[in-house]
Amino acid sequence: MKVLKFGGTSVGSAKKIEKITEIIHARMPVFVILSAMAGTTDALAGLAGDVTNGQKGTARKSVRDLKKVYGRTITRLLGDDAKEAQFYADAIFNGISNNIEQSPSAKIEREILSCGEKLSTFLFHQLLLKKGYYAVLLDATVLLPLGANHEPVMDEIKKRLQVEFDKHPKAQIFITQGFVCGNERGEVDNLGRGGSDYSASIFGAAMGAEEIQIWTDIDGVQNNDPRIVENTRPVRHLMFDEAAELAYFGAKILHPLTILPAQKANIPVLLKNTMQPDEPGTRIAASHRGKGFKAVAARDEITAIKIKSSRMLMAYGFIRKVFEVFEKYKTPIDMITTSEVAVSVTIDNCKYLSGIVEELQQFGKVEVENDKTIVGVVGHLIADEPGYARQLFGALEDIPIRMISYGASPHNISLLVNTEDKIRTLRALNSKLFHN
Repeated sequence: MKVLKFGGTSVGSAKKIEKITEIIHARMPVFVILSAMAGTTDALAGLAGDVTNGQKGTARKSVRDLKKVYGRTITRLLGDDAKEAQFYADAIFNGISNNIEQSPSAKIEREILSCGEKLSTFLFHQLLLKKGYYAVLLDATVLLPLGANHEPVMDEIKKRLQVEFDKHPKAQIFITQGFVCGNERGEVDNLGRGGSDYSASIFGAAMGAEEIQIWTDIDGVQNNDPRIVENTRPVRHLMFDEAAELAYFGAKILHPLTILPAQKANIPVLLKNTMQPDEPGTRIAASHRGKGFKAVAARDEITAIKIKSSRMLMAYGFIRKVFEVFEKYKTPIDMITTSEVAVSVTIDNCKYLSGIVEELQQFGKVEVENDKTIVGVVGHLIADEPGYARQLFGALEDIPIRMISYGASPHNISLLVNTEDKIRTLRALNSKLFHN
């Protein structure tokens, strides 16, 4: 069985929902995971925020507007068979309205945010039933429990999936929600924005799927950011580690946690374009094809912190003490470089920056630089082969580089640049690495 996940743009209208039935038909048996229709989660998050801010009137209007959108979509999708779907949608929106009138809480916000995926999966299930398919709709809040550390409980997910498969041995299509899950308290929870990809990887790993397919509106992973760089092209093959690096740097098509479950289970991940299903997309697997630079991605809103102290000279334990400060404030470090008298690190979460700086000052002089961007150059970089550094830094001879990190992974070279130089950096790398 293959796992197929369709993103919000893929289920963004009645016409697009019809389109994915054709994709599924050609690949049965399948386990289908759907995001909310495009724009729905943003609308739900907005109205939940209005409730928190005491703007209940605005939230009520948002519910009415969203209900009208779904009413039109249901009619276009199901025609004369829309009665049951309309009844379900009414129940969902009544539930949202009831939550609006309650005292704001994180629990209520999570329940509101889950409604988009509930609606998209129910409508899609109704369409498949109308077309005569044996399709089973499952509840991800039951199927995907999280443990105390907000991590999926894989053994339990396997058991619950098998129970459903045993109940419906002849079913060719199973459908459930992406993003949505249950927590250790038995409440509705979620995997964070963009978490539907992660859902697909978790379910795929739990059932030992043949393949995990992520369907979106882009033809696979691009070798650079197409929003600001011209003449990008899709990367047809990536190793798991290469894809994980790109996901960390914010490659649009991948959620950062997607790769890990699939990699552990050694299940290939295929990234496809819903609007161009015959295009090959990007295949992510354990084996590699080719070497050298494959793609570039960038991550903004980075802060650099440098700690300079003569006490580092010939000393041991200094870096451990520095790291313990970040551990105390639960702030991950992205990059690190060291010299005999200084250590520089980057972070992307400045929530506790003042406390971190105050404690680091006991070790030496602390300098903080904001408005930085990490540019990750990803590929299969064989350390014993010369030429990579010359090619890379030759492309950036006119751009100031604040930090460099290489050697920890054979799949990534990280560069810290000023955010104002980001576009120049990406364009120069695209020109010199991929079109020279």
